[in-house]
Amino acid sequence: MLTLLGVAVLVAGFVIRLNPLLVIGAAALVTGLSGGLDPLAILAAFGKAFNDNRYVSLVWLILPLIGLLERYGLQERARMLIGRLRAITVGRLLLLYFIIRQITASLGLTALGGHAQMVRPLIAPMAEAAAEKELGSLSDEQRYRVRAHAAAVDNIALFFGEDIFIAISSILLIKGFLQQSGVLVQPFELSMWAIPTAVLALLIHGARVLLLDRKLKREAARTSE
Repeated sequence: MLTLLGVAVLVAGFVIRLNPLLVIGAAALVTGLSGGLDPLAILAAFGKAFNDNRYVSLVWLILPLIGLLERYGLQERARMLIGRLRAITVGRLLLLYFIIRQITASLGLTALGGHAQMVRPLIAPMAEAAAEKELGSLSDEQRYRVRAHAAAVDNIALFFGEDIFIAISSILLIKGFLQQSGVLVQPFELSMWAIPTAVLALLIHGARVLLLDRKLKREAARTSE
């Protein structure tokens, strides 16, 4: 029960609004000492956890890079590119990104997209530019709706596409759970069954983003009247 003292430290630290990193470190230290570990063993556990999950720290490299690119006109360049493409609309752009995101996720390349590195700096500004090119200025409600659809496309394409890749963690989790329940199934069989679901997700959400074009046009027509 003494190891639960770390939870008490965690709760108390957040209640009095101390620095979160300091609170988590103190809670881990108290838990380790309560469990009979010496300080060197606790430090070794911290090092092992960081090494095993070092990919998490990549976000601290990605975010400054995205900020630097935005400062030097990444979004403006994306808008200019869309402005030169006459056939592109919001729905077509988001459908194209959905297809690319789903295909790459099905190959295990889940890190190629994402909100921080793709949607915010590129896809959302490009979608807004496509809407402005066709409809003129957008209201705040329309602009936020376009951004929400851009984020949703990334989420849904990744969610239903990654299960096609047999070595993804979700497939292994499903296999382990079924095996504990006495159901033996191979990862390849699970990935094959994920294909129809991914196709249906593409058809359903593809229809939604194409209908977004029609909805924005109707709203623009009502505004002009």
